[in-house]
Amino acid sequence: MKSLSFAVALALQSALVPVAQAKLSQAERTMTKTVAAEQERHVALLEKLVNQNSGSLNLDGVEKVAAMMRAELEPLGFEVTWKPMRDTGRAGHLIATHEGRRDGKRLLLIGHLDTVFEPDSPFQTFTRMGDKAKGPGVGDNKGGMVVVVAALRAMHRAGTLQGANIEFHMTGDEEDTGDPIDKARADLIAAGKRSDVALEFEGLVRDGGADMSSIARRSSESWQVTATGRTGHSSGIFSAHAGDGAIYELARIIHRFRTELPEPHLTFNVGLIAGGEQVALDDGKIRASANGKTNIIAATAIARGDLRTLSAEQAARVKAKMAAIVADHAPGTGATLAFDPGGYPAMAPTEGNRALLARLNAVNRDLGLAEMAALDPLKRGAADVSFVAPHVDSLAGLGAHSTGDHGPDETVDLPSITRQATRAAILMSRLAAEKR
Repeated sequence: MKSLSFAVALALQSALVPVAQAKLSQAERTMTKTVAAEQERHVALLEKLVNQNSGSLNLDGVEKVAAMMRAELEPLGFEVTWKPMRDTGRAGHLIATHEGRRDGKRLLLIGHLDTVFEPDSPFQTFTRMGDKAKGPGVGDNKGGMVVVVAALRAMHRAGTLQGANIEFHMTGDEEDTGDPIDKARADLIAAGKRSDVALEFEGLVRDGGADMSSIARRSSESWQVTATGRTGHSSGIFSAHAGDGAIYELARIIHRFRTELPEPHLTFNVGLIAGGEQVALDDGKIRASANGKTNIIAATAIARGDLRTLSAEQAARVKAKMAAIVADHAPGTGATLAFDPGGYPAMAPTEGNRALLARLNAVNRDLGLAEMAALDPLKRGAADVSFVAPHVDSLAGLGAHSTGDHGPDETVDLPSITRQATRAAILMSRLAAEKR
């Protein structure tokens, strides 16, 4: 029965392919064939990119990867500019622009040059394992950049790139953003405001074995609560003159966060906490030191955490609730709530984003591929597309599929590069052919 089922499935697949191909234009069939024929070229490019370390703090390494991408894009007719950002503590951004028809839609493509793996990481090289490959940034986001190159080369071969208006922004600090973030993302935001569509080439997510698309990504912000109390001998705790102390005040706040804040699509984590007679944070606010005694009421307590929301409206509502909880002080205590500057905004699930997914699913149908559902935004983090999403219809997750990202087992599914590049080439060609 197993053999029969396989034979039937194979026959059905063979029958469907000509039907799907018949729905593609001649240019789209050329793009499909070009991407497939150049698969080994794509893998070779990926290996080259991965073997050059480009951790966010390896500024020279990020620039070397940028030079490799420049060499891919200029022969396709792109004007490529390097925007230095060393005054933000990061290398800079590579911006490639292709001017086509004056009245055509303007597409913004988003990827990033940097990885989380700095030069002191033991994970440094590309290793191929049949249809998979392991390496630092092989999926996030060097696999995504290769998908873009493969798609653009196919468009160039088919003639659909000639009339396309495309800006491709490759940030050099997506994994660890430069400071101030307003400067670090100014060029990307400006590009979003002058574009009609934004396509982000972070990794494809599979859920239950099915390819998914992302029409929403949640925000990422860091917060800090600093509680204060009247220090003194512990025998006076809870009295009218001593009050509850800083640690009890902080415990009250965190407990009320946990019980009063929860709502759909919201998470709020406490990642660092310290309290005592004296408390100090390091410059990066990722380490805390404290001292105190069991018989002394704590004078200070600090908690740091993050907040992730699905929209600006949700963020504002939750922040107001947090502020009200913090302000409702326990006896003899005080507390303040502060949010770190910068952070990533939310990419809300708008109707425009849903319409873009419908366009992508039209491509899937014409290729004979399964339609893609919208991924639950709880299942992926924040990314650069969120900075432009308030200004332009956006779609995320168009890069290669990988597993183990940000760790020593980061592994890319190589056939996904071909599938994603084919989808992207046809989608971009169809969108670029439309009038603004």
